[in-house]
Amino acid sequence: MPREFQRGHKARISDLTAGTDLYVGVQISAPGLTFDISCFGLDADERLSDDRYFIFFNQPKSPEEAIQLLGAQAGDTESFRVTLDRIPPTVQKLSFTATIDGDGQMSRINPGYLRIVAGGEEVARYSFSGSEFTTERAVMLGDFYLKDVWRFAAVGQGFDGGLEALLKNFGGEVLEEDTPEPAPAPQQPQTGGAPGFAPPAFGAPSAPPAPSAPTPPPAPQPAHQGFAPPAATPPPPPAAPAPSVHAAPTIIAPMTPPGGTVPPPAPAPAPYGQPGQHQPYGHQPPAPTAPPPPGYGQPPAPHAPPPPPGYGQQPYGQVPGQVPPAPYGGVPQGVPQGAPQGTGVAAALSKFKETPTGQRWTLQNGKLVRADLGVGGQPVLARQGSMVLYQGKVDFSYKGAGFVGRIVGNATGQEMQLMRCTGQGQVFFAESAAHLHPVELQGDAICVSAENVLAFDESLQYEVRRIEGHGIPGGALFTMQFQGTGTIVVKTHGTPVVLPVTPTTFVDSNAVVAWSAAAQVIVSSQVRMRRNAYPGDTGEGVNLQFRAAPGNFVVVQPYEV
Repeated sequence: MPREFQRGHKARISDLTAGTDLYVGVQISAPGLTFDISCFGLDADERLSDDRYFIFFNQPKSPEEAIQLLGAQAGDTESFRVTLDRIPPTVQKLSFTATIDGDGQMSRINPGYLRIVAGGEEVARYSFSGSEFTTERAVMLGDFYLKDVWRFAAVGQGFDGGLEALLKNFGGEVLEEDTPEPAPAPQQPQTGGAPGFAPPAFGAPSAPPAPSAPTPPPAPQPAHQGFAPPAATPPPPPAAPAPSVHAAPTIIAPMTPPGGTVPPPAPAPAPYGQPGQHQPYGHQPPAPTAPPPPGYGQPPAPHAPPPPPGYGQQPYGQVPGQVPPAPYGGVPQGVPQGAPQGTGVAAALSKFKETPTGQRWTLQNGKLVRADLGVGGQPVLARQGSMVLYQGKVDFSYKGAGFVGRIVGNATGQEMQLMRCTGQGQVFFAESAAHLHPVELQGDAICVSAENVLAFDESLQYEVRRIEGHGIPGGALFTMQFQGTGTIVVKTHGTPVVLPVTPTTFVDSNAVVAWSAAAQVIVSSQVRMRRNAYPGDTGEGVNLQFRAAPGNFVVVQPYEV
């Protein structure tokens, strides 16, 4: 019985089988879609340093034939032969991917799998379905990687781009086609060490069946080779389930009501946020002055406008291209009320599933952010204890500030207790359900209080900055300044407001979160400190005054620390 893998699971190949001659089969399908299934041979830096190890339909084998594309067989959409002991030492990882040829989304795929067969017996299987993806056009299914010994990892990571974008992500180059070339000659069956169940000529038109095969049903499989799948009981292709209600269009057929007349077809639904034209089934159109009664086909009531966006970010809690989340227990925005929704646990939790984008930093919701350590290759520094979940090969280590750093941090109140996250995987960060805002710096700088920093790229430089002032104890306030190229995740209590800096901008020092580093900040004391002990004190004795040229900003949260 094969070992079942879930996304993120890993195992040594030697724990699955003693053989090194392996068959890898991929089954993936969707109504109206075609797929390109490829294998990338990557170096120690996970880059495609040698294009000869990009195995796809136009390059079906590596130079030493350690990796071979076999074609569709035994119920698999595509299959490979991998001989681990023949792979050169420059190749440290084999990444098996599937991309959509043309337009489409991975959310439409039927249940599929990636399986490993050794000695004619299936030893491992990783199953996946379209419910795990959204708008991605590519997915990294699984990896063979060398870490002391060869290991297997079920990845299941979506990727927004197609095959060309995936190739560029691994460091490959896309060649421009100047003139059309003739169709490639049919692939001849391998000889010698080739498997006995090699597919028919790849890319050639379908040929009539040979006289020995009188009927369309699959011909009997020949005796399998050492790594071939079992010939006696090949796994049948899974039945194509009904398309997901979130991906397939809703078709409403005219039905005859009790009166015997067929109502006209319903008009197309109006765009989100505009009034619709649907009428409930079986009701006459209401008078022009009365709103239509609720019922099937009615669009949801317009939602309240979203809160103002953060400094240079998308509206609070929303990822670019992502549909705004539905209220807890409600219907997702943009879906008509009464439309068929899924049932069961999976359907109830579908609106909370992970948001894969292929980017380094991704907001999962307004209070949870994911960092992909494999994108960019830089470690991440984060507040100690802020990790809530991680997937992949991730190491966590203590990030010390040094003797001088501890003294400065204690003296200024800007000490950050950090941990260092390295490796290849995804790490999810959150803290006390605070609102999170990733801010990308492109060589510029921003000032943020250490209390409001959750995580940031190690490539950023940071230091304690002094704010001069008079009339307050100690004579100064302090903040942290971050500068360079990378991303910093700022946390706030509630949704912040971003204001342009004017000559009359004053902010409570306990509510300010961040500001542009080019702004001049002065501590302003409007009330004498000795008056604070008398009745009638306003409690607004110490403020920060900002002065700067147009284009500078200050960020304030609805909360005083």
